[in-house]
Amino acid sequence: MDIREVAVIGLGTMGAGIAEVLARGGLQVVAVEADPEALRRGMSILQRSLDRAVSRGRMTSDEQAAVLGRVRPAGGFAEAAGADLAIEAVPERMEIKRQVFAELDRACRPDAILATNTSSLSVTEIAAGTQHPGRVVGLHFFNPAPVMRLVEVIDTVLADEAVVTAAAGLAARLGKTCVRVGDRAGFVANALLLPYLNHAVTLLETRFASRADIDTAATGGIGLPMGPLALLDLIGLDTALSILEVLHGELGGSRYQPAPLLRRLVAAGRTGRKSGRGLYDYGSESAQPAAAASDIHNGAGAGPAVITVTGPGASPGGELSAAAASAGITVRTDPAEPSDLVIVAASPAVPVLAAALAAGRPADTVGLHLAGPPGGTRLAELVPTRLTSPAAAAAARALAAGLGLTAVQAPDRPGFLAGTLLYPHLADAVRMVQDGYASAADVDTAMTLGCGYPRGPLELADQAGPGNVLDILQAMHLAYGDPAYAAPPLLAEHAAAGLPLRG
Repeated sequence: MDIREVAVIGLGTMGAGIAEVLARGGLQVVAVEADPEALRRGMSILQRSLDRAVSRGRMTSDEQAAVLGRVRPAGGFAEAAGADLAIEAVPERMEIKRQVFAELDRACRPDAILATNTSSLSVTEIAAGTQHPGRVVGLHFFNPAPVMRLVEVIDTVLADEAVVTAAAGLAARLGKTCVRVGDRAGFVANALLLPYLNHAVTLLETRFASRADIDTAATGGIGLPMGPLALLDLIGLDTALSILEVLHGELGGSRYQPAPLLRRLVAAGRTGRKSGRGLYDYGSESAQPAAAASDIHNGAGAGPAVITVTGPGASPGGELSAAAASAGITVRTDPAEPSDLVIVAASPAVPVLAAALAAGRPADTVGLHLAGPPGGTRLAELVPTRLTSPAAAAAARALAAGLGLTAVQAPDRPGFLAGTLLYPHLADAVRMVQDGYASAADVDTAMTLGCGYPRGPLELADQAGPGNVLDILQAMHLAYGDPAYAAPPLLAEHAAAGLPLRG
């Protein structure tokens, strides 16, 4: 199928971005927007984007003029009659999508490809309402479309193979990386990202950890570019809620059930950055994510001069002991000897309290787990137990500050904080591969190119070690009983065989 002219229906931010991508790829574009004022705004979005490209030296003025010359603004569906492909980028509501496709059915040629840019709705349901369901395909661009390299190409049980192949070929021709998947709620990227974000809201709502610590654990402990709560504010809490409702409706389970706090914030009009308030308050500079300080740093005081290091991760040459010794702190290993503080070099799969009791000084004991990506700044997860004294907790905070560590506070539960965010997320990704929905490589591609992850979830699982991931998930499942924390059989198989998940 030779695609030379494309109609873009809906010229909001996403539609204008898609129109730009197509025009920069050399295609003729018909930009359809029924509302004249919305059409004007959409063309202005396109103009400003191209102006930025010229000002940054990424495009010449002549190239800009050529791109704009390939975009024809149109006020009605009839002007899409000559298009080889039409793609809609209208709001994520099924009734609106159906209306658009009914109009495209009437306006476009019978052999034209009809595409939806939906991020979560059923492409099959959209296709089934058309006269020619075999020609309907999903083409999910990511925002901002001119920058983001990923396109999810969604097949359906009704689609003609030649149509899906042509749509994927177009995306590749535009310089995008394609991940081709079947029609399942959320596809790859949203089906993995949204339950992770939702879980973070639940952790905040249940006071598992503070807002700042949750986001710090994700950036410092996992290596993600943005914390989940800050990212939700950027996406829009209302947008996240609508996607979660679609996911929960199809997939069920606690991972997809929207957190009550998320619903309440949306009902209150606190939808994130676009409203000025969400999980953070953007009207107060001190409350913004970039400026939020972790609660763990408050009242750190002077650091301990002598510490005892014990527990499952303790060793004379261990990272923590070496760092403390380099800072001039006396390090001991026998809890019977006097010291200012007992540190359990903790494992996320083993309770700190057991080691604190074994040391015989539970009031003086705090768990400390070093996390973080290789070669990066290490994150100290400080884990007080029910028996830890306030003085010991303060001494642990001061120790972390004196060692130059970014610190967060975590409860004495499996996974601590970074692991509680990460490991169920990794389990979701492994299940997706296990179900045959997407390959490990495609899952990682979707999350790195579509969500900005420095490493995909399967690579993160291999980096942590499938056996370690398995141990922590099993501990979480035992503690909480939630099936969401159950280890996928595929993970157990790879752990037993000593094989990487991306092998």
